[in-house]
Amino acid sequence: MGLLGMLLILIVVVWVIVTVARAGWGRQEQPPLDKPIRDPALDMLRERYAQGEIDRETFERMRRDLEH
Repeated sequence: MGLLGMLLILIVVVWVIVTVARAGWGRQEQPPLDKPIRDPALDMLRERYAQGEIDRETFERMRRDLEH
């Protein structure tokens, strides 16, 4: 029974390690997929356009450059 008990304990320990590893213990949080990541450069460009610092043509050209 001693060898069988040690084998059972070893199986349980391996199972716990595999379960924790699959759950991603210590994994960094990922942003939700439904929430877009904000681009600070585009935000600044939109702000400049809203304040009248740049015209629509300039805004569109710069936006295309930033998005590519």
